[in-house]
Amino acid sequence: MISLMRNRTLALVVAAYMIGFLVSPAWAAMIPSKGLPGDDGSAAVRQDIEKIQLALENKLVQEKLQAYGLSADEVQDKLSEMTPSQIHLLSQASDGVLAGGDGLGAVIAVLIIIILIIVILKLLGKDIIITQAGEAPDFSHPVLLG
Repeated sequence: MISLMRNRTLALVVAAYMIGFLVSPAWAAMIPSKGLPGDDGSAAVRQDIEKIQLALENKLVQEKLQAYGLSADEVQDKLSEMTPSQIHLLSQASDGVLAGGDGLGAVIAVLIIIILIIVILKLLGKDIIITQAGEAPDFSHPVLLG
């Protein structure tokens, strides 16, 4: 009886070991492309450096760097000491400087402010009167917005 129980226990332990410890999860990841032979990614680094140089030519960036006490030569020295990953990170950050915005956010903000003013005036019981330029408002028949 004990030897039969031992075999079942041993079989259960071996089965648990095989199922639990020998099976590992599969790992997947993207493999970077090798590119052209002889290309070590220096083209991408050069492109990032050009983008950073363009951002450094911006007057606001130059003034800010001078406010921090950095000269143009010091900035160039720091740039030459950076690793490719740091250069890429700085290049991505300089995209915001170069973009300058498209003005859509400002238009939306102005429209929201106008709507809020109209709602507040309506809640206060004020009338909104629209007249043409040069005309005196006719208070007997006001043209109401909304």
